[in-house]
Amino acid sequence: MSERHIWVVWGGVFTDTQFVTLEPGTEELHGPFHDEASALRAWQDGTRRKVDIATHRLFVMVARDTGA
Repeated sequence: MSERHIWVVWGGVFTDTQFVTLEPGTEELHGPFHDEASALRAWQDGTRRKVDIATHRLFVMVARDTGA
């Protein structure tokens, strides 16, 4: 059986450039995506929308099926 993956894009506007704490109400979650290319397109589109906000960051994350 092949390993399955699901990608999501998560982030928002953080309180500072340490990128630890999100400002309330700015959270973003996009996905799930069944392939990395789709997740990367969503990440790129989301990043471009708020390029002028220095504390806005989005991260592409992958979840792997553990078979449990």
